[in-house]
Amino acid sequence: MDAFLISTGLVALAEMGDKTQLLSLVLATRHRRAWPIVWGILVATLLNHSIAGALGAWIDQHVDPEWMRWVLGAGFLAMALWMLVPDKLEEEDAGAASSGWGVFCLTVWVFFLAEMGDKTQAATVALGAQYEPLWAVVLGTTFGMLLANVPVVFLGEAITRRIPIRLIHLLTAVLFAIIGLWVLLAA
Repeated sequence: MDAFLISTGLVALAEMGDKTQLLSLVLATRHRRAWPIVWGILVATLLNHSIAGALGAWIDQHVDPEWMRWVLGAGFLAMALWMLVPDKLEEEDAGAASSGWGVFCLTVWVFFLAEMGDKTQAATVALGAQYEPLWAVVLGTTFGMLLANVPVVFLGEAITRRIPIRLIHLLTAVLFAIIGLWVLLAA
């Protein structure tokens, strides 16, 4: 249960103000088809985070535990710093589609690509290396992604004006730093 809850919380917070959250807003305002977008986010995130989590678990199995502790601790500290850099959405990521299936396919494609090398994907690799079972990490990171993006899809611009993104980024950075220090100091 810890793996699920920690993964959910970290990714939900890390996702606030992230480029995929901005992508959710753009897709929702451009296509006005909430459910195909939500299902697309779910499928893309499950695929992307399954790969990332599996990579983390593989690294955990094949890398010396002492060395892994230092890499994970440094990785979480790097994530803390990365959280302080806001993301920007590139205009071409929004694409164009008209039918429900077209919006769904577009969402799966652009979300999967947008997550490549993203903070939440890197966090999923680290979480997959740190926590078991892997399915709880992947479900947790996916649920965290949905917690952050589904309200944006349904409520759009109104919610983004009320969330103090900078404060959430700082809070998430502090959480990543605490986990990083905890990993480094746990001998």
